Amino acid sequence: MDRNPSPPLTGRDKEEKEEVAGGDCIGSTVYSKHWLFGVLSGLIQIVSPENTKSNSDDEEQQTELDEEMENEICRVWDMSMDEDVALFLQEFNAPDIFMGVLAKSKCPRLREICVGILGNMACFQEICVSISSDKSLGQVLLHCLYDSDPPTLLETSRLLLTCLSQAEVASVWVERIREHPAIYDSICFIMSSSTNVDLLVKVGEVVDKLFDLDEKLMLEWVRNGAQPLDQPQEESEEQPVFRLVPCVLEAAKQVRSENPEWLDVYMHILQLLTTVDDGIQAIVHCPDTGKDIWNLLFDLVCHEFCQSDDPPIILQEQKTVLASVFSVLSAIYASQTEQEYLKIEKGKYNLPLIDSLIRVLQNMEQCQKKPENSAESNTEETKKTDLTQDDFHLKILKDILCEFLSNIFQALTKETVAQGVKEGQLSKQKCSSAFQNLLPFYSPVVEDFIKILREVDKALADDLEKSFPSLKVQT
Repeated sequence: MDRNPSPPLTGRDKEEKEEVAGGDCIGSTVYSKHWLFGVLSGLIQIVSPENTKSNSDDEEQQTELDEEMENEICRVWDMSMDEDVALFLQEFNAPDIFMGVLAKSKCPRLREICVGILGNMACFQEICVSISSDKSLGQVLLHCLYDSDPPTLLETSRLLLTCLSQAEVASVWVERIREHPAIYDSICFIMSSSTNVDLLVKVGEVVDKLFDLDEKLMLEWVRNGAQPLDQPQEESEEQPVFRLVPCVLEAAKQVRSENPEWLDVYMHILQLLTTVDDGIQAIVHCPDTGKDIWNLLFDLVCHEFCQSDDPPIILQEQKTVLASVFSVLSAIYASQTEQEYLKIEKGKYNLPLIDSLIRVLQNMEQCQKKPENSAESNTEETKKTDLTQDDFHLKILKDILCEFLSNIFQALTKETVAQGVKEGQLSKQKCSSAFQNLLPFYSPVVEDFIKILREVDKALADDLEKSFPSLKVQT
């Protein structure tokens, strides 16, 4: 954000410079303790009972921040990224001051800045543990999720994500969130109605982290929007409405409209939901939402990610989001519920999906080719570690692609195979790429496909059998 002025490294006038030179600096920085005391004292004055009472009839004054005060407190916000400053603020009990501001102030900008400073301070483990152990501060911060001000919500989400990413305190925040059911409603409201993509991405990261940390909480949230089982029959004729999934879908659509590359987090949320039965049911049992999710993901893999005119290396950037997207598509495709919207139209999706799956597999082969005698291939140990990490993610993606491709192959009819051969989705080159990845683990699937292919194009089937002699197809 460009609205926060960066703090000058030295004092603005001769007196401040003399104070800094005289031992007034904070830690190893050149920031002035005296100046910082003054700013924090000004904050205390803003929310003091006397000041609050005197301004009780001046609503505008309570919601607007004095320009000079805003500039000063923004300096503190920038300074708080320094560990020495953050520790000094902690020592001075600044979190208690910020808690008082958040509890009493109606000024959105002031609330945003105070949460932002706390978010910077929480980046340091010792301070994060201290902030997290303060129950009162925790309650006030969670209450900020009910705020109507997007910048405040963004900073609150950033702070929560920072705390949830600290293993030592993550469980504390998960339990607090579980104890406040209204947080679920607030987050769903943000995901379903906000047009602020920065906020949507950050809230998505919080939800993703929560679900990754605690499957029980994920199940509770999935079930929150479902109709109770004991509802009278006349009221339960329609499918249950799962509120979480439609909200995730709306957020994903909004994020995609701004930048598809930011979709990673929402695709991973959907992937996490498919790891539990209630999650996959929440996706497929609501016809409109299920169809919308399928169409969104289908469009992403067919027209957005890893396209034929993209360089193969693009896969390195998109491997995690592709793994999530194909995993969710595969879960919906293989679902035993056989929803009408998918069962009726499954045939029209098979060939485009095969084309997309094989294209990604071919790009993967290109990415995994090691350059011969490359200077970069004989570099230090750190690069070897990065390479191993990339290979690990590519292996996960390959496993997902092969499972999905095998499921589609099993669903192919003679008519679809004939169409695929004619249109090029099942050419010799593409079939060979598919077989190289499916064999030997999916040999029965490939053998059954060859049987159907022989009825359509015997010459192509014979060529493929010669290329893959391990196949034992009964003629």
